[in-house]
Amino acid sequence: MGAVAAAARAAGGHTVGVIPQVLVDIEVADHDSDELIVTAGMRERKGIMDARSDAFLVLPGGIGTLEELFEIWTARVIGIHDRPLVILDPWGLYDPLRRLIEDMYEAGFTRANVFDAIAWTATVDDALAHLEATPKPVRPSVAELGEATP
Repeated sequence: MGAVAAAARAAGGHTVGVIPQVLVDIEVADHDSDELIVTAGMRERKGIMDARSDAFLVLPGGIGTLEELFEIWTARVIGIHDRPLVILDPWGLYDPLRRLIEDMYEAGFTRANVFDAIAWTATVDDALAHLEATPKPVRPSVAELGEATP
């Protein structure tokens, strides 16, 4: 994420980092962020990110990425939000996950709308095109929401 944030800033973008104190303590924080929000824990972090997000773009990552993917994907499937969710998977890292979800559907453990709630892409251009083509949800602004709570 640090490389993505640095590239965004280099291109003139505004970056916001949201990180729990435990990760700051082990020197993982992006102190160059335009805005750095330090939270008490992971749940508060995810609540803030959720409240401030217009869409969700999942990049290749580890178990933390999977945990966040499943939480936001589940929330979309059950109607808690309608924001776009896109996986950018240029190397096929998530192919086994996609097959697992298809197998779960075939076995009757999930419904077909699980596939409607997410887009799988292989290129940055495809991911951005999908995000831009998806109607933007009507939501209150961050200022209207006030301080996010987990």
